[in-house]
Amino acid sequence: MSLSAADTAFARELFQDIPDLTTRKMFGGLGLYSDGLIFAVVRSDGQILLKAQDGPFADRLAQMGAEKWTYTRKNGAASAMPYWSLPDAAMDDAEEAAALARRALAALR
Repeated sequence: MSLSAADTAFARELFQDIPDLTTRKMFGGLGLYSDGLIFAVVRSDGQILLKAQDGPFADRLAQMGAEKWTYTRKNGAASAMPYWSLPDAAMDDAEEAAALARRALAALR
């Protein structure tokens, strides 16, 4: 499964206020960058995830109902990625999405 053009357009519109926004196709999905720094991904199923290492920002995302991206490896072991689902409230609010993206970028710098 690969990302649709509509999903790509939605993500670009949602984060349009992020400075120097660029995108790059990757693994059937999309990486979102600001000034060359990746701050989010859009998975091939259209789900948007913000990058957040363990710490205050990740804790805040969890409090907002975001879920950490986890998957099962071929050997059956669970593994987690440093990405969290975009909270539902931000999916319909570009200002909230951009505010969270700015917090993600600040935490990554």
